[in-house]
Amino acid sequence: MAPHSSEITHRSVASPGGRIHLVEQGTGPLVLLVHGFPESWYSWRHQLPVLAAAGYRAVALDVRGYGRSSKPAATDAYRMTELVEDNAAVVRALGEESAVVVGHDWGATIAAHSALLRPEVFRAVGLLSVPYTPPGGPRPTSVFARMGGGEEFYVSYFQEPGRAEAEIEPDVRGWLAGFYAALSAGTMPAAGAPDPHFVSEGGTLRDRFPGGRLPGWLGERDLDVYAAEFERTGLTGALNRYRNMDRDWEDLTPHAGAPLTQPSVFIGGGLDASTTWLADAIDAYPVTLPGLVSSHILDGCGHWIQQERPAEVNRILTDWLGELPG
Repeated sequence: MAPHSSEITHRSVASPGGRIHLVEQGTGPLVLLVHGFPESWYSWRHQLPVLAAAGYRAVALDVRGYGRSSKPAATDAYRMTELVEDNAAVVRALGEESAVVVGHDWGATIAAHSALLRPEVFRAVGLLSVPYTPPGGPRPTSVFARMGGGEEFYVSYFQEPGRAEAEIEPDVRGWLAGFYAALSAGTMPAAGAPDPHFVSEGGTLRDRFPGGRLPGWLGERDLDVYAAEFERTGLTGALNRYRNMDRDWEDLTPHAGAPLTQPSVFIGGGLDASTTWLADAIDAYPVTLPGLVSSHILDGCGHWIQQERPAEVNRILTDWLGELPG
């Protein structure tokens, strides 16, 4: 029996990487929700009931390497092509032929490439916080190595296996609290303060996290949920996504410059570095997202957009979904 819209069910389905943990609510057309770093299905807790009430089968997954999903040992098991196939396998396992895919942060990039590589499965794509940039261009790690002058960009810092884990895992809860606060409206460092996306020589990311209160969207119980998952699993599976960016660049060479033609929507935060650094990518949407239905920048919003501003995000998503062809 299908769950009522008020019920949440958990299940595990087979995928190329092992098993993917899902949280499902509602019935109707399938909407697959893909989280980013460092989160879990729980980052969609405000969207699941609203989408279900609007007549959709909302399914939030734990990405490979996170939460209750499988965590392969090999670093290259977390390349983009593998994660796309996980998403396609989830749709099949749920008995569907197609789905709308919506992602946040890394999940936005995974969602975009799912639509790019498997257009017969993913009929529309929603992107939160991270704009679509077509494959191609210079090798990613070369670009990141040139950023920051004498400081190290966080993506470069994450490349060496074990290095970031040594910073994070002794105090997962405290590190997550600081990371979430550093990228949230109301708690992020003031303009002119050292940028928390960079590491000083011999330092750590945590050195630049704000201390004190949690951001308004993050209660103690919410932090407990996130921390418990990463305390159980460690951070390697999550960090391995960053360690495959050059492999992705090579794998996706045949798709260099390719646009996403499906109906799409973008929602960014006005205070989010992902939005400001990639402003040129947003400006390029007439070429790169020719199926774009609408694009939204939420003033005064940070990076964790569907948790910081759930009512606005829910309204935009349900309006967009309602306009999609059946």
